[in-house]
This record gives sequence, C-alpha cells and structure tokens, in this order.
Amino acid sequence: MNRRLDQILYRKESSLLEKLLLFPLFLASLPYEGAVRTRTFLYSSGLIMKARLPLPVISVGNITVGGTGKTPMVMAMAKGLMERGIPTAILSRGYRGKRGSGPVVSDGEKLLLSIEESGDEPFFMAERLSGIPILIGKDRFKNGQIAIERFSIHGFLLDDGFQHLPLHRDLNIVLIDSHIGFGEGHLLPRGILREPLAHLRRADIFVLTKVEDPEASQSLKSMLGKIHPFAPIFYSHYESEGLIRMDGKLEPLHLFKGKKVFALSGIGNPSYFHALLRKIGMEVVGEAVFPDHHRYTPHDLISVKEKVKEEDLMVTTEKDMVKLNWFSFDPVPLFALRIQMRIWDEEEFYKRIVEVFRK
Repeated sequence: MNRRLDQILYRKESSLLEKLLLFPLFLASLPYEGAVRTRTFLYSSGLIMKARLPLPVISVGNITVGGTGKTPMVMAMAKGLMERGIPTAILSRGYRGKRGSGPVVSDGEKLLLSIEESGDEPFFMAERLSGIPILIGKDRFKNGQIAIERFSIHGFLLDDGFQHLPLHRDLNIVLIDSHIGFGEGHLLPRGILREPLAHLRRADIFVLTKVEDPEASQSLKSMLGKIHPFAPIFYSHYESEGLIRMDGKLEPLHLFKGKKVFALSGIGNPSYFHALLRKIGMEVVGEAVFPDHHRYTPHDLISVKEKVKEEDLMVTTEKDMVKLNWFSFDPVPLFALRIQMRIWDEEEFYKRIVEVFRK
C-alpha cells in the first residue's frame, strides 16, 4: 500500500478519482505549509539569527522527498574540490544513526563510528572518501567548529542542507530529479514537496540529476527559469563503473550483460536503480523494495532469499551493501552497483564553486 501511494504522489498528474481519495492529505498539507512558511520567514527576516562559521559553507539539498542524488553529489564535490586544492569537511545530519560516541564518523583516514552509530549514508561516504572528514549531528554549527579545530580544511559541504536554516551558507545548490520534477506540486503529505516552490528562490545553483539528454528536460528548465531566472542550471547523470563483490573486488560491467538479476534496494527511487541495471544489459526478473534508509532485519532478508528463484545473482546499491555484509544469500552471489555522478559542463560548475572560497 505504501509503495502504491508513493507511485501516485510522485506522478506529475493523477486521475480525478485519485485526487478525490487524496483530498484528506491535501487538507493535512495546509497546516504543514503554514509552519514551513512561518519558519522560513523568521530566518529570512532576521527575527531568528543564523549561526555563521568562519569558513565557507556550501549546502547540497533538495526541495522534494526521495532520492535526488544528494549523497553522490556531495561525494563528487568533495573529490572535485580536493583535486582543485580545496579540502573540505562534510557535515551531515546522520539519518537514523544511534549517536553517543562523538560526531566524527571519519577523520579522513579511518572510520571512527559504526554504521549503527552514524547512519547508512555518512558511513558509506566515509568508506568511499579518503582525506575527507565526515561529522554527523543535529547541531552542524557546533560540528563545524569541531572540524575547524581538528582538521586542516578550507570549508564545508552541508549534506541535505537546504532546509537546515539555522546555519548560514555561502552557496545553496538544489538538486532536482529530472524524471520526477516536483510531482503535482503539492506539499507533504499530499505531495512530495518539503517546501513551496517559491522557496527555490533561496537557491544559487540548480542541478538537474539523472539527465541523459538535456533536451528532454526543457520543460523543467523553463519552470525553474520562471521561479528563479538568475540561478544557473547544470545537468548531471550517473555512470555505472562496475559491480562490487562482498569482498570489495570491483568486477567489470561486461561480465554481467544478459544475466538474470534480483534487485534489492532501500532507497528513494528504486525504479531508476532498476533502469541502470537494465542499461548495463541485465534482465531484472525479481525485486525487493524497502523504504529509504531501511534497516534490514534477519526476517527481511530471509523473506528476500525465499523470493530468489532462477536469478544468476542479486544486485543492491552500495548504500545498502554496507548494511548487508553480515548476511549470506548463498547460493546466489550478492553484488553492489558502483555508480559515479558526472556533472555536465563540469569545469564551469566548479568555477562557480571555487569562487566561493576566493571571496
């Protein structure tokens, strides 16, 4: 039922019957919208002051729920800035982490927290990023101060930071899923918007994600131009790099062309994950979809194992893999798809980012 509801909410247009059935959710969205508008006004007017760190802060966020690609973008930017001589630290909320051992997930060299303490995305970033400190916690200003004291950094990347208004940021980057856009434009819980579309005027840069052909995103680009005509728009897409085995070895994609796979995921947009597998040349003949950030239980995985029939292998995401390394799906091998976010017109994108550190 939840998945069916999600499919309706993410559509760009629902039927009259669906609109009638969802009317109670529309009524529920009105007080939510009022609270969001009031909170934004209090910060934008200065009635509530924002904390300011002494180093530049770049926020990467979105205005919708679901997987727009924030984590891959933050990882790509951390690497891109490091390559340009600008070391940064990542400040993350740490979704569903059981904190209690300090805020530092990684000092850039070694992991200091478990996945249970940090949450799946910060742990995944810490495993993949070398030389990038990662800190989690609700008080990102305090964690920024800790990072300045402990690490040699030039600034911060604020993961999922568009709604984190208590902290001043020098640049707001907003990601938008080009396949989904804004749904029907309704706020939670009726739609997928965290904030009214007018709040996109806080953005400095838009990045449309999952773009294979920029021409196919012209209507979305036109809409953004009407809302915020001065913010530049960039495009990004994912490149599949290989499949990771449980032992960490990266296998080339051509080995899996034509293979029958069972897709397992707990992410915001599983359909796009399945599309990436098909693009490689795999045949997705079975699937198990869990909510984003899902913590797998033995019961979950036993039920998944029972669904696997004639598949050659099981494929999950790297974010999910870090939560599955204790379970065996024998005799079907488990792999994770490794992807890399690529930004179209990358040099122009980083030119604008680097300017923030030169001010």
